[in-house]
Amino acid sequence: MSSRSIKATSNIQILQSSVKWHRVAQTANSLWDAYSGLLSGQAIILAMNSSFVDPLLQFESQLKIIESSFKMLFAIPSRDKVKEIGKNEDDQEDLDNLYQNIFNIFEDTLLILVSKDLYKLQILKPCLGVLAAELSLLCSHTDPSITQQAFITKNKNTKNDRPGSHCLLPAPSDIEFLPKILQRDKSKIAQIVGQTLLPPLLTDFVWSLLMRLSATDHKTASEAAIMLKLTLEYHAHKITMVSKIVDAIYKKLYGNASQIMKQTMLRVITLLTRTSPKKVIFQLMDYPVPADNTLILMWHAAGSEASVAPHVLKTILLILKGKPGEMEERIMERRRFSLDATNMMPVAASQALCTLLPVGSYKKAVAQFFPQLLMALMLQLFYSSNLRLMTEDRPFYARDALRVLLNCSGLQQVDTALKRKNCWNQFSQVLFHHHGVYLIAKTLSEYNFPQFPETLHYLYKLSVEGPRRSEDSVITIIFLTELLNNFFKDPFPEEFLVLFRNWVNDSDPAVCKLSLQKIGSMAPVINEIENSCSLLISILDALLSKDKTVVIRALMTLRRLLGKLDKVTYSSLCTRIALSYCPLMDHSNGGIRSMAIRHFGELLRDMSQYTWMLNDVVLGGLVPLILFLEDTEARVVKACKHTLEICASELKWSTSYLLKDEYYNFELVVLNICNNLLISHVNYITDLISDTLGFLGSSRPYLKRASVILIGYLAKLGGHLLLTDEIEVMIEAIDRVLRDEDPTIRELAGITQKLFKEIAHRLTSSNIKLSFRRLFNFIYIKKLKPLYNYNLPKDLTGSPMEIKETKNDNAL
Repeated sequence: MSSRSIKATSNIQILQSSVKWHRVAQTANSLWDAYSGLLSGQAIILAMNSSFVDPLLQFESQLKIIESSFKMLFAIPSRDKVKEIGKNEDDQEDLDNLYQNIFNIFEDTLLILVSKDLYKLQILKPCLGVLAAELSLLCSHTDPSITQQAFITKNKNTKNDRPGSHCLLPAPSDIEFLPKILQRDKSKIAQIVGQTLLPPLLTDFVWSLLMRLSATDHKTASEAAIMLKLTLEYHAHKITMVSKIVDAIYKKLYGNASQIMKQTMLRVITLLTRTSPKKVIFQLMDYPVPADNTLILMWHAAGSEASVAPHVLKTILLILKGKPGEMEERIMERRRFSLDATNMMPVAASQALCTLLPVGSYKKAVAQFFPQLLMALMLQLFYSSNLRLMTEDRPFYARDALRVLLNCSGLQQVDTALKRKNCWNQFSQVLFHHHGVYLIAKTLSEYNFPQFPETLHYLYKLSVEGPRRSEDSVITIIFLTELLNNFFKDPFPEEFLVLFRNWVNDSDPAVCKLSLQKIGSMAPVINEIENSCSLLISILDALLSKDKTVVIRALMTLRRLLGKLDKVTYSSLCTRIALSYCPLMDHSNGGIRSMAIRHFGELLRDMSQYTWMLNDVVLGGLVPLILFLEDTEARVVKACKHTLEICASELKWSTSYLLKDEYYNFELVVLNICNNLLISHVNYITDLISDTLGFLGSSRPYLKRASVILIGYLAKLGGHLLLTDEIEVMIEAIDRVLRDEDPTIRELAGITQKLFKEIAHRLTSSNIKLSFRRLFNFIYIKKLKPLYNYNLPKDLTGSPMEIKETKNDNAL
């Protein structure tokens, strides 16, 4: 008869006897449920083995059945508990038979599973960890025969099948002494299990023991606790799913845990932290804040050993890199049992520091990580201040942790001084935060804090590597600058100057301005800086910033440095600096326009001995200087007049008198400058015409009016220098202006168009062009009258223009 027929007959016999056992079912429901469940699972496995179901599907389905059956098997009460249920000897015998048959059914099921397909032995491997846990507990049973069988069975199941491996079974002569040996040295079992089981199975082993801590049987719970601690003492490094274990412990401790369970579970946290600090700490920080008493107990357990303190602090520092309230997707470390879509782990980490930093075993680790903790908590102060605006009455753990850090590091006087300055209370105000960081750095310096060397080294390292966020850079610069101010005289050492030079062109405007502000303060010692040219060039690059506040700060800093810079270095850079001012003369911001124009003039005055070097630059910036005389902002007009006076003085032009307020008229200034150009710089006229064409399309009416007038005079005085295709481009440009909405602009453009057409008509040959040039050089400078009459005074009698023209006429 086949094995399958034997098993079928056996099952029929079991079913026949089930009626007898049914009468005690009310007394032992769990036994009856396990019995019926195992029998049902066996029937399904038997049916699958006889079917044509896909082998992979068979394997997956039967694996689930075996796992379910295994859990039911080890969920039933112990044999002793079963016997106690019986009311009389018959009941006890029936219950014992039912108990034994449950295990027989499971054994039969396993045989049925592999009788046809041996590859299905793989299904049994996920069960070995749990089986080993149950057998390890039976090794401490009071019945010697059970102890002996459990130890031998466990070693057979955990045996390593690799060649050369062996199972640590006792010799036959030692079997009678085995129970006493095992009860005396449970560590031997823990070592055997840990050495033999692979990490996933060892994790199942530990998990099963952890669940057994909840057993109502005190002896079982006690034995599970001993075995659990011993196993983790030797093999905690092999445990996977640490986060899941930590979470399970939290839930059990949060409930009504017995004293033995509480002590054991906290010890498990300590042992897991030894080998997996990152996993344990990350999980402990992933619960709602503020932390409850259960969580604080677990924090203490995780940080109870001095050897793990550095690892705990390093993990907390990693968490403190996060920003509270930040969405989970942006967090580098994947969270396991997150309770919220936003990251509140940094807040929990700050609270944890309040608990852990004062612990005596942490003193050495706190000293080791003082700079990192200091900076991380100051950043969290800033983040938490913003968070408190959204969530009122939230505890301010970052501030509290920072105060604890100072007090644990021998800096009680610093904490007291900051309290006296009302610093701690004001940190909740976002606008105070930057000043608060400055106060902390200043107060630390005032008390000559002994951690200064390592703090400075860390700040330098942090600055070179670059913080994760722009706001981190702001805090770093404020803190570093104040420390340097208090411990070094200007200029700073070169390695720190490089940092400030790089920060000048940071993507964050706040960083740029802080760096520029510090560089500006070093103006008195600019000539002592070895590489001052590179510092100045970095400021010139900042003038290209899209942020107007950065440009303004860069202009102010540059001017302050140039006022102290030695002339040799200045002269080597003056052309580049002047060229950097020119684009800013047409900036959309009036403040920047006026500063760029005025500073351009100051540069010309500073470099009066090197005017020959700057002629090209001066004439290159002449068009905006003229056009912005018509600016609607008085500060820009004033700056233009100031700089044009300097230009006229350096170029020996007789223009200054026309720029005085009592005589000023835009058209007369343009006419005077054009006459001077014709005398001394005639070759630049075509370039100036080209520059002026660019302003004809301006959206600002005053620029359009001014450029129409200027280009008209330039063309009138330098028309003999133009080519036919050039004048055609000019006519095309002025034709577009004729369609402008402003009637004044259209009127001025009509006059200019007429001039252009006259020039185009006269440009018939190169010989005629040369004749015009001679004629202009000799006559037109004296005879040319205003062409547009744009805002001219009705009577020019007594004006400098009228006096000048009279002198010229008399000279004829």
